[in-house]
Amino acid sequence: MDTRERYRQFLLPVVADGVEPVVVVSGKGRTVVDDQGKSYLDCFSGISVVNAGHGHPRILDAARAQLEKLVHAASCVYPVPVVGELAERLAGVAPNELRKSFFGNSGAEAIEGSIRLAKQATKRHELVALGFGFHGRTIGTLSLTGNRGRKRENGPYLPGIGFGPAPYCYRCPLKLEYPSCDLACARALKDVIQQQTSGDVAAFVAEPVLGEGGIIVPPKEYFDVAVRIFHDEGALFVADEVQTGFGRTGRLFGVEHFPGAAPDVMAMAKGIAAGFPLGAFIAREPVSEAMRPGDHLSTFGGNPVSCAAAIANLDVLREEKLVENSASRGRALLERLGRLKESARLAGDVRGLGLMIGVELVLDKKTKEPAPKEAKAVRAAMRERGILVGVGGIYGNVVRLQPPLSITPEECDRAASALEEVLSKM
Repeated sequence: MDTRERYRQFLLPVVADGVEPVVVVSGKGRTVVDDQGKSYLDCFSGISVVNAGHGHPRILDAARAQLEKLVHAASCVYPVPVVGELAERLAGVAPNELRKSFFGNSGAEAIEGSIRLAKQATKRHELVALGFGFHGRTIGTLSLTGNRGRKRENGPYLPGIGFGPAPYCYRCPLKLEYPSCDLACARALKDVIQQQTSGDVAAFVAEPVLGEGGIIVPPKEYFDVAVRIFHDEGALFVADEVQTGFGRTGRLFGVEHFPGAAPDVMAMAKGIAAGFPLGAFIAREPVSEAMRPGDHLSTFGGNPVSCAAAIANLDVLREEKLVENSASRGRALLERLGRLKESARLAGDVRGLGLMIGVELVLDKKTKEPAPKEAKAVRAAMRERGILVGVGGIYGNVVRLQPPLSITPEECDRAASALEEVLSKM
């Protein structure tokens, strides 16, 4: 029985019916190989996870060494050296004096813990998030998600959550244009507090770049206005860095692009451990002191092997200058792909930060009617050319390029040339 058939017979349809027709058996650097021996340039990084590339030898060596020492001891109960070391390392690189961490297993778990901490720190109970935002697939994180497609058939969700307009300049929900809009989407958050809440807001939860929403990049002044509104109300800012963290945007963390984006709590996962399962949230003091023993726990959180991989990952990102490479390669790709807006009939918008790039496809550039079928066709055509890309966005019409941060200029040229060719033929 082959892998596809096993998926069909033994995995839920939510997985089995949604996978790509590529059985991946190995990966190295920016390349993955399927069960037929075909190689692919991976421009999706396992949904923006293997930022240091597949199978980086230093990260694997660190994980192997830890495997020989200890695999699990419930690090929330028994102190484990490598877990404490990672917490210290994160405090050394996090912005805004974020200092104390809690380790879990995933991004959704990190967001759940973040909002729980925010509620206990403020002794408030309501939250505000953004339309088109995405924060995970648990009931709590879906409650914060501004995407009906992700939430269907599972309501009702948690009460006490207001939603502000997305800072989506290409499809401004307020029908305005930047910069003459005067950041109306950010200023509207004051109305959200007044009209959608009882004034008991614990936190504003937002991604620096809205990843699943379609790689939506807010104006650089957005968070300066938005975060000040919530801080003035006595609420906290929880930055969801699950997808933007660890060099993906050309800075170690996405909030570093935005003056005034001063997170009180920050959630991390995906790129934190180069593919090993790990999530975390980190908070500044005194917010971090709001939880007492027994308030929160994770049996497998802070797995020693994953923590060892995360420490090595931080070293690799710094010493191999992968964050800088993300910034320079991303700028070059954005400049080149930006020309698609003029040359390709389907390319409505091209946007991103670092190596987190989205090409939004539309059927008509005047009406901006989304082209989700065409986006899937582009993904398939790229796959036939040996390049893996993602598809996302609130309308399923955004082609996503999120390669490992070690990608070379030659590989960027190959991916860009293939995308230009595919779009020119559609």
